[in-house]
Amino acid sequence: MFKKRIWKPILIGFGWLISLGGLVVLMSFIEVKKSEVVCKTIKVFIPGNQYFIDRQEIDNILEMSSHTLVGRRIDNIDIHGLENKLKANPFIEFAKVYADMDGTLHVEVSQRQPILRIMNRFDQDFYVDQHGLKIPLSPNFTSRVLVANGYIDELFANKVDSLQTKLAHDVFKTATFIHNDPLWDAQVSEIYVTPEREIELIPRVGNQRILLGNADSLSTKFNNLKLFYEKALPRVGWDAYKLINIKYGNQVIGVKNQTLLDSLREVREKAHRDSVRIATIKMDSIKKDSARLAPDSLYH
Repeated sequence: MFKKRIWKPILIGFGWLISLGGLVVLMSFIEVKKSEVVCKTIKVFIPGNQYFIDRQEIDNILEMSSHTLVGRRIDNIDIHGLENKLKANPFIEFAKVYADMDGTLHVEVSQRQPILRIMNRFDQDFYVDQHGLKIPLSPNFTSRVLVANGYIDELFANKVDSLQTKLAHDVFKTATFIHNDPLWDAQVSEIYVTPEREIELIPRVGNQRILLGNADSLSTKFNNLKLFYEKALPRVGWDAYKLINIKYGNQVIGVKNQTLLDSLREVREKAHRDSVRIATIKMDSIKKDSARLAPDSLYH
Protein backbone atom coordinates (compact mmCIF):
# COMPACT_ATOMS: atom_id res chain seq x y z
CA MET A 1 0.00 0.00 0.00
CA PHE A 2 2.86 2.35 0.91
CA LYS A 3 4.68 1.58 -2.34
CA LYS A 4 1.61 2.47 -4.39
CA ARG A 5 1.48 5.89 -2.71
CA ILE A 6 5.13 6.51 -3.67
CA TRP A 7 4.83 5.41 -7.29
CA LYS A 8 1.64 7.32 -8.03
CA PRO A 9 3.09 10.86 -7.80
CA ILE A 10 6.24 9.68 -9.57
CA LEU A 11 4.20 8.39 -12.51
CA ILE A 12 2.14 11.59 -12.65
CA GLY A 13 5.27 13.73 -12.64
CA PHE A 14 6.86 11.55 -15.31
CA GLY A 15 3.70 11.96 -17.45
CA TRP A 16 3.86 15.74 -17.14
CA LEU A 17 7.55 15.67 -18.01
CA ILE A 18 6.86 13.69 -21.20
CA SER A 19 4.01 16.08 -22.14
CA LEU A 20 6.20 19.13 -21.58
CA GLY A 21 9.01 17.60 -23.59
CA GLY A 22 6.61 16.80 -26.42
CA LEU A 23 5.30 20.38 -26.38
CA VAL A 24 8.84 21.78 -26.57
CA VAL A 25 9.64 19.50 -29.50
CA LEU A 26 6.40 20.51 -31.24
CA MET A 27 7.06 24.22 -30.74
CA SER A 28 10.58 23.81 -32.05
CA PHE A 29 9.22 22.04 -35.11
CA ILE A 30 6.70 24.84 -35.69
CA GLU A 31 9.43 27.48 -35.38
CA VAL A 32 11.63 25.61 -37.84
CA LYS A 33 8.68 25.20 -40.21
CA LYS A 34 7.72 28.87 -39.81
CA SER A 35 11.25 30.02 -40.63
CA GLU A 36 10.98 28.14 -43.91
CA VAL A 37 7.61 29.64 -44.92
CA VAL A 38 7.80 32.08 -47.83
CA CYS A 39 5.35 34.97 -48.29
CA LYS A 40 3.19 34.03 -51.27
CA THR A 41 0.41 36.63 -51.14
CA ILE A 42 -0.87 39.60 -49.13
CA LYS A 43 -4.49 40.08 -48.08
CA VAL A 44 -5.67 43.53 -46.99
CA PHE A 45 -8.84 44.05 -44.95
CA ILE A 46 -10.24 47.60 -44.47
CA PRO A 47 -13.61 47.54 -42.61
CA GLY A 48 -16.08 50.41 -42.26
CA ASN A 49 -17.70 52.92 -44.61
CA GLN A 50 -14.94 55.54 -44.62
CA TYR A 51 -12.71 55.78 -47.68
CA PHE A 52 -9.83 57.96 -46.50
CA ILE A 53 -7.41 55.21 -47.41
CA ASP A 54 -7.74 52.49 -50.06
CA ARG A 55 -5.95 49.31 -51.09
CA GLN A 56 -3.62 51.19 -53.44
CA GLU A 57 -2.39 53.42 -50.62
CA ILE A 58 -1.86 50.39 -48.38
CA ASP A 59 0.16 48.79 -51.19
CA ASN A 60 2.27 51.94 -51.48
CA ILE A 61 2.95 52.02 -47.73
CA LEU A 62 3.98 48.36 -47.73
CA GLU A 63 6.00 48.91 -50.94
CA MET A 64 4.25 45.98 -52.56
CA SER A 65 4.80 47.38 -56.04
CA SER A 66 8.53 46.77 -55.64
CA HIS A 67 7.83 43.13 -54.65
CA THR A 68 9.87 43.49 -51.46
CA LEU A 69 7.52 41.26 -49.45
CA VAL A 70 6.21 38.55 -51.76
CA GLY A 71 8.87 35.88 -52.19
CA ARG A 72 10.65 36.65 -48.93
CA ARG A 73 10.71 34.27 -46.00
CA ILE A 74 8.19 35.29 -43.33
CA ASP A 75 10.93 35.05 -40.74
CA ASN A 76 12.82 37.84 -42.51
CA ILE A 77 9.87 40.25 -42.71
CA ASP A 78 9.72 42.94 -40.01
CA ILE A 79 6.05 42.56 -39.02
CA HIS A 80 6.30 45.16 -36.24
CA GLY A 81 7.97 47.63 -38.60
CA LEU A 82 5.16 47.22 -41.15
CA GLU A 83 2.56 47.94 -38.46
CA ASN A 84 4.41 51.12 -37.43
CA LYS A 85 4.58 52.30 -41.05
CA LEU A 86 0.82 51.85 -41.38
CA LYS A 87 0.09 53.58 -38.07
CA ALA A 88 2.13 56.59 -39.22
CA ASN A 89 -0.63 57.38 -41.72
CA PRO A 90 -2.95 60.00 -40.12
CA PHE A 91 -6.11 58.26 -41.33
CA ILE A 92 -5.23 54.85 -39.82
CA GLU A 93 -6.26 54.35 -36.20
CA PHE A 94 -5.26 50.70 -35.81
CA ALA A 95 -3.13 48.30 -37.86
CA LYS A 96 -2.38 44.63 -37.39
CA VAL A 97 -0.06 42.51 -39.56
CA TYR A 98 0.37 38.75 -39.14
CA ALA A 99 1.26 35.70 -41.25
CA ASP A 100 -0.13 32.18 -41.39
CA MET A 101 1.60 28.91 -42.16
CA ASP A 102 0.32 28.99 -45.75
CA GLY A 103 2.50 31.97 -46.59
CA THR A 104 -0.29 34.56 -46.54
CA LEU A 105 0.49 37.93 -44.97
CA HIS A 106 -2.68 39.44 -43.47
CA VAL A 107 -3.01 43.21 -43.09
CA GLU A 108 -5.95 44.58 -41.08
CA VAL A 109 -6.46 48.35 -41.03
CA SER A 110 -9.02 50.38 -39.06
CA GLN A 111 -9.64 53.96 -40.23
CA ARG A 112 -10.32 56.96 -38.04
CA GLN A 113 -13.98 57.99 -37.81
CA PRO A 114 -14.46 61.80 -38.02
CA ILE A 115 -17.56 63.29 -36.44
CA LEU A 116 -16.74 66.99 -36.87
CA ARG A 117 -15.12 69.30 -39.39
CA ILE A 118 -13.70 72.55 -38.05
CA MET A 119 -13.00 75.65 -40.13
CA ASN A 120 -11.16 78.00 -37.79
CA ARG A 121 -10.86 81.77 -38.07
CA PHE A 122 -7.40 81.41 -39.64
CA ASP A 123 -8.86 79.60 -42.68
CA GLN A 124 -7.51 76.23 -41.53
CA ASP A 125 -9.71 73.23 -42.19
CA PHE A 126 -9.49 69.85 -40.45
CA TYR A 127 -11.50 66.92 -39.05
CA VAL A 128 -11.90 65.80 -35.44
CA ASP A 129 -12.35 62.05 -34.93
CA GLN A 130 -14.47 60.23 -32.35
CA HIS A 131 -11.62 60.37 -29.82
CA GLY A 132 -11.20 64.14 -30.08
CA LEU A 133 -8.06 63.99 -32.22
CA LYS A 134 -7.44 66.46 -35.05
CA ILE A 135 -6.73 64.86 -38.44
CA PRO A 136 -6.16 66.44 -41.87
CA LEU A 137 -8.58 66.48 -44.78
CA SER A 138 -8.22 63.72 -47.34
CA PRO A 139 -7.70 64.23 -51.08
CA ASN A 140 -9.51 60.93 -51.67
CA PHE A 141 -12.70 61.30 -49.67
CA THR A 142 -14.91 63.97 -48.05
CA SER A 143 -16.74 62.81 -44.95
CA ARG A 144 -20.27 64.15 -44.47
CA VAL A 145 -20.09 65.32 -40.87
CA LEU A 146 -21.22 68.31 -38.84
CA VAL A 147 -19.32 71.51 -39.71
CA ALA A 148 -18.22 74.08 -37.13
CA ASN A 149 -17.00 77.52 -38.18
CA GLY A 150 -16.81 81.09 -36.97
CA TYR A 151 -14.51 82.52 -34.30
CA ILE A 152 -12.67 79.29 -33.50
CA ASP A 153 -9.07 79.80 -32.32
CA GLU A 154 -8.00 76.13 -32.40
CA LEU A 155 -4.89 75.79 -34.59
CA PHE A 156 -3.92 72.80 -36.73
CA ALA A 157 -0.31 71.72 -37.36
CA ASN A 158 -1.26 69.28 -40.16
CA LYS A 159 -0.71 66.20 -37.97
CA VAL A 160 -2.72 64.00 -35.63
CA ASP A 161 -3.02 65.96 -32.41
CA SER A 162 -5.34 66.52 -29.46
CA LEU A 163 -7.56 69.57 -29.04
CA GLN A 164 -5.90 72.41 -27.15
CA THR A 165 -8.53 75.06 -26.35
CA LYS A 166 -11.55 74.81 -24.08
CA LEU A 167 -13.81 76.20 -26.80
CA ALA A 168 -12.71 73.45 -29.22
CA HIS A 169 -13.41 70.85 -26.53
CA ASP A 170 -16.89 72.35 -26.05
CA VAL A 171 -17.54 72.27 -29.80
CA PHE A 172 -16.38 68.64 -29.97
CA LYS A 173 -18.52 67.69 -26.96
CA THR A 174 -21.56 69.34 -28.57
CA ALA A 175 -20.91 67.63 -31.92
CA THR A 176 -20.58 64.25 -30.17
CA PHE A 177 -23.90 64.77 -28.37
CA ILE A 178 -25.63 65.71 -31.64
CA HIS A 179 -24.00 62.81 -33.51
CA ASN A 180 -25.25 60.29 -30.94
CA ASP A 181 -28.87 61.51 -31.00
CA PRO A 182 -30.83 60.68 -34.19
CA LEU A 183 -33.24 63.61 -33.72
CA TRP A 184 -30.59 66.32 -33.36
CA ASP A 185 -28.30 64.67 -35.88
CA ALA A 186 -31.09 65.12 -38.44
CA GLN A 187 -32.07 68.63 -37.29
CA VAL A 188 -28.76 70.44 -36.69
CA SER A 189 -26.83 71.27 -39.86
CA GLU A 190 -24.05 73.53 -38.58
CA ILE A 191 -22.27 74.85 -35.49
CA TYR A 192 -21.29 78.52 -35.43
CA VAL A 193 -19.07 80.23 -32.84
CA THR A 194 -19.97 83.89 -32.27
CA PRO A 195 -17.48 86.76 -31.70
CA GLU A 196 -18.31 86.37 -27.99
CA ARG A 197 -17.07 82.73 -28.26
CA GLU A 198 -20.53 81.31 -27.67
CA ILE A 199 -21.86 78.27 -29.54
CA GLU A 200 -24.84 78.66 -31.87
CA LEU A 201 -26.64 75.90 -33.73
CA ILE A 202 -28.06 76.32 -37.23
CA PRO A 203 -31.11 74.04 -37.78
CA ARG A 204 -32.18 72.42 -41.03
CA VAL A 205 -35.84 73.33 -40.41
CA GLY A 206 -36.64 76.95 -39.59
CA ASN A 207 -34.67 80.18 -40.00
CA GLN A 208 -33.96 80.79 -36.34
CA ARG A 209 -30.57 80.46 -34.62
CA ILE A 210 -30.23 78.41 -31.44
CA LEU A 211 -27.92 79.94 -28.82
CA LEU A 212 -26.35 77.08 -26.85
CA GLY A 213 -23.66 79.08 -25.05
CA ASN A 214 -21.25 76.36 -23.90
CA ALA A 215 -21.29 72.57 -23.63
CA ASP A 216 -22.46 72.40 -19.99
CA SER A 217 -25.69 70.50 -19.19
CA LEU A 218 -26.26 69.46 -22.81
CA SER A 219 -28.97 66.92 -21.96
CA THR A 220 -30.99 69.54 -20.07
CA LYS A 221 -30.58 72.21 -22.75
CA PHE A 222 -31.56 69.95 -25.63
CA ASN A 223 -34.49 68.54 -23.68
CA ASN A 224 -35.75 72.10 -23.10
CA LEU A 225 -35.34 72.82 -26.81
CA LYS A 226 -37.32 69.69 -27.68
CA LEU A 227 -40.18 70.79 -25.41
CA PHE A 228 -40.10 74.25 -27.00
CA TYR A 229 -40.33 72.64 -30.44
CA GLU A 230 -43.27 70.48 -29.36
CA LYS A 231 -45.27 73.07 -27.36
CA ALA A 232 -44.50 76.58 -28.58
CA LEU A 233 -43.53 76.50 -32.27
CA PRO A 234 -46.65 74.66 -33.54
CA ARG A 235 -48.79 77.54 -32.23
CA VAL A 236 -46.81 80.42 -33.73
CA GLY A 237 -44.99 78.82 -36.67
CA TRP A 238 -41.40 77.74 -37.25
CA ASP A 239 -40.29 81.19 -38.40
CA ALA A 240 -41.86 83.25 -35.62
CA TYR A 241 -38.57 83.45 -33.68
CA LYS A 242 -35.23 84.65 -34.98
CA LEU A 243 -33.33 83.35 -31.93
CA ILE A 244 -33.99 80.58 -29.41
CA ASN A 245 -31.78 80.99 -26.35
CA ILE A 246 -31.23 77.73 -24.41
CA LYS A 247 -27.92 78.59 -22.78
CA TYR A 248 -29.61 78.90 -19.39
CA GLY A 249 -30.36 75.42 -18.10
CA ASN A 250 -33.69 76.24 -16.47
CA GLN A 251 -35.42 78.22 -19.23
CA VAL A 252 -35.84 78.86 -22.94
CA ILE A 253 -35.95 82.43 -24.21
CA GLY A 254 -37.44 83.08 -27.63
CA VAL A 255 -36.56 86.32 -29.42
CA LYS A 256 -39.38 87.08 -31.86
CA ASN A 257 -38.84 87.77 -35.50
CA GLN A 258 -40.35 91.27 -35.64
CA THR A 259 -40.16 91.53 -39.42
CA LEU A 260 -42.15 88.36 -39.79
CA LEU A 261 -44.66 89.35 -37.10
CA ASP A 262 -45.11 92.76 -38.68
CA SER A 263 -45.73 91.11 -42.03
CA LEU A 264 -48.30 88.75 -40.53
CA ARG A 265 -49.99 91.65 -38.72
CA GLU A 266 -50.08 93.64 -41.95
CA VAL A 267 -51.61 90.70 -43.81
CA ARG A 268 -54.28 90.32 -41.13
CA GLU A 269 -55.04 94.07 -41.14
CA LYS A 270 -55.24 94.13 -44.93
CA ALA A 271 -57.57 91.15 -44.88
CA HIS A 272 -59.72 92.96 -42.29
CA ARG A 273 -59.79 96.16 -44.38
CA ASP A 274 -60.71 94.19 -47.48
CA SER A 275 -63.54 92.43 -45.67
CA VAL A 276 -64.87 95.77 -44.35
CA ARG A 277 -64.64 97.31 -47.84
CA ILE A 278 -66.47 94.34 -49.38
CA ALA A 279 -69.17 94.55 -46.72
CA THR A 280 -69.54 98.32 -47.37
CA ILE A 281 -69.88 97.76 -51.12
CA LYS A 282 -72.54 95.12 -50.51
CA MET A 283 -74.48 97.45 -48.21
CA ASP A 284 -74.32 100.31 -50.76
CA SER A 285 -75.53 97.95 -53.46
CA ILE A 286 -78.43 96.80 -51.30
CA LYS A 287 -79.42 100.42 -50.55
CA LYS A 288 -79.34 101.32 -54.23
CA ASP A 289 -81.50 98.33 -55.12
CA SER A 290 -83.95 99.22 -52.38
CA ALA A 291 -84.15 102.85 -53.58
CA ARG A 292 -84.73 101.75 -57.17
CA LEU A 293 -87.55 99.39 -56.18
CA ALA A 294 -89.26 101.77 -53.76
CA PRO A 295 -91.44 103.80 -56.31
CA ASP A 296 -92.73 100.65 -57.93
CA SER A 297 -93.81 99.35 -54.59
CA LEU A 298 -95.71 102.57 -53.87
CA TYR A 299 -97.37 102.48 -57.28
CA HIS A 300 -98.71 99.00 -56.74
